[in-house]
Amino acid sequence: MEFIIRRGEQQDMPSVLKLVTELAVFEKEPNAVKINVDDLISNGFKENPAFYTFVAETKSVIVGIALFYNRFSTWDGPSLHLEDLIVTEEFRGKGIGKALYNKVLEYSLEKGINRVEWVVLDWNTPAIEFYKSTGATMFEEWNICQISNKKIAQYLSN
Repeated sequence: MEFIIRRGEQQDMPSVLKLVTELAVFEKEPNAVKINVDDLISNGFKENPAFYTFVAETKSVIVGIALFYNRFSTWDGPSLHLEDLIVTEEFRGKGIGKALYNKVLEYSLEKGINRVEWVVLDWNTPAIEFYKSTGATMFEEWNICQISNKKIAQYLSN
């Protein structure tokens, strides 16, 4: 199967949103996506973008994405967070996900990034096994913490 990996562009954002939504369904959170195409464009294509994307394209159709952004680790310095890596279902198993993953890792080396990190659900065994096969470390003793703006407001109002 022939495909290309390239930087995402503004006109790709409808396809990016479609894939993000597909990932949410796969992760059993079908109503979790609250952003829209305008949010992606306004946040990803400003002077200091909030995120970057690589897209996988075959026959002029985007079939996969990697969405990532810069972070800073007080232990390691500059780092990247890989927020989403998704290939649409009918194109899985063809090396596209691996190519996107590799592109993010190559980008990190080019930019002098010291660490790339991401989150994977504990039931997503194929992804876990793939990441382990690349040398990634799984930190099972660490918990992810999040607080929504609604909960922040509730907490701060007390």
